[in-house]
Amino acid sequence: MLNYNWKFREIKDEKAVSNLVSSLKIPRSIANVLYSRGFVTIEEARNFFDPKLEDILDPFLMKGMDEAVDRILRAIKNQELIWIHGDYDVDGTTSTAMLLLYLREIGAKVDYHIPDRFQEGYGLTVASVAEAKAKGVSLILTVDVGITSYDALSYAKKLGMDSIVCDHHEPGEYLPDADIILDPLLPESNYPFKHLAACGVAFKLLHALSIKLNHPEKAYTYLDFVAIASAADMVPLLGENRSLVKFGLEILNKNPRPGLLGLINCTNLKLGSITTSSIIFSLAPLINAAGRLGDAGRSVEMMTETCEFQAFRMAQQLEQENRRRRYYDELTFEEAIPFADELLSKKPRKSIVIHGPKWHAGVIGIVASRLVDRYHLPTVLMTTIYNMAKGSARSINDFDIHNALKSCDYLLKEYGGHKHAAGLSLDINKVEEFSECFDEIAQKNITNEMLVPEIAIDSELNLFELTPKYIDLLNKFSPFGYNNYKPVFFSKGITSKNGIKILGNNHIKFRACQYHPDYPNNENMKFEIDAIGHNLVDKINICSNGKKFSIVYNLEESNYNGYNTIQLKIKDIRPDD
Repeated sequence: MLNYNWKFREIKDEKAVSNLVSSLKIPRSIANVLYSRGFVTIEEARNFFDPKLEDILDPFLMKGMDEAVDRILRAIKNQELIWIHGDYDVDGTTSTAMLLLYLREIGAKVDYHIPDRFQEGYGLTVASVAEAKAKGVSLILTVDVGITSYDALSYAKKLGMDSIVCDHHEPGEYLPDADIILDPLLPESNYPFKHLAACGVAFKLLHALSIKLNHPEKAYTYLDFVAIASAADMVPLLGENRSLVKFGLEILNKNPRPGLLGLINCTNLKLGSITTSSIIFSLAPLINAAGRLGDAGRSVEMMTETCEFQAFRMAQQLEQENRRRRYYDELTFEEAIPFADELLSKKPRKSIVIHGPKWHAGVIGIVASRLVDRYHLPTVLMTTIYNMAKGSARSINDFDIHNALKSCDYLLKEYGGHKHAAGLSLDINKVEEFSECFDEIAQKNITNEMLVPEIAIDSELNLFELTPKYIDLLNKFSPFGYNNYKPVFFSKGITSKNGIKILGNNHIKFRACQYHPDYPNNENMKFEIDAIGHNLVDKINICSNGKKFSIVYNLEESNYNGYNTIQLKIKDIRPDD
């Protein structure tokens, strides 16, 4: 059972919050949330509440965009074969599908390749370049990979092929030998927004082509792909991403393309109610399943399918794959726990590095994330592929796992990723040395305070404030996602009514009650609402037998028998003093 540090977000400018309350005529708790998200002025708050297509930035602001557009248009004019090389995750396959459809629409000769996770591994490879050359390709376009594909891109140039890298990952110490690089994280890039998904960067290319071809509005019809990728890849849903995802969700809910409608129908989602959570928990796992246990190209074929029924059948196959994935996921997680416990028992550590030679490579990243949730330590989980240790790294807040790998790069064959997630490979005989190197970096950079998981609280909330108008205001904060999570509220003086129901082995559900603050003992002025707490069964005694307690929670809207209801999704419980 993890104990959490409850931390209220700091309000440094009470006057600014009061101004938001009076000018926008909103409750103080809503103003606190706006302030904590960085929206301090009236104009900032209004713009946040009302994203517009005009907020999508000019794609030609991105370094290399003019050259990329000219090269692709020249390829189309000369009927050169363009080779899209993507990645096997959601971001990579949606990027590939989107560009494939658009380039075909504007008359390009185009083929694609998604590497096999097990046979080829991550990124653009020399073998893929050789295959492209054999097919007569003259222009390689990488998406979601390429920024560290040094050998492969040098080989492409040697073979006389041009290359455009379309990536969003951190560059290495030097850039690859590509003709054009589109990446907002380039050191010399002046692009104002740095946090696009790879599909977002690919969209900028598509948008620039549309502008050049005098049909800029055509680009917006592809935002459904960007919404799926941005939600699944956990990029910040603020700034430009917020507009991209909002309008992409509108397409998914109102007029999804056949390949995605088949997927939506397979997951039993209802048009009109698809959210970022729907993407993360329903759509993305099926798209990912293709590459985790087989050929990720199946996801591209499904998403580009023009027959809804055929796409539905493809999605059903991926659903079966996803069931298998969950089996391997659970099996690997249960096997990894004793290894982690043994590792942590030997000496004080601030990281977990485990190598299991027979674990399924398709679930390594998922299990690493689950171990982070369990132990609240940065975790590297590896398996064996072709006599190499390959795996995934996942981090805790405020610890940059990509930088940690960079500090150990003399032991690694390859690595790449972000602050919170990365992939790596190394010789098996160097795993133990890497484990010590990685933990040494963790010991230096992780404080004891960082080892206590934190719940950041946006505002205190009295349950009597929960009116339909209040819920409408909260919905204006969507689409929710990384760096724009659902607001977290705090309420005290809560009691449970009619006992606690245990769901499964770890969850609790009860009726939460709170007196109106002005009438603390009036039974007629008591607000009641359903509440559910996942993995909180160990704290059942805190909220039983009429005891008063405090809760931190999100508000969750659900549809039951055609009626929308609100319940509290509790993150933690404490006894009132």
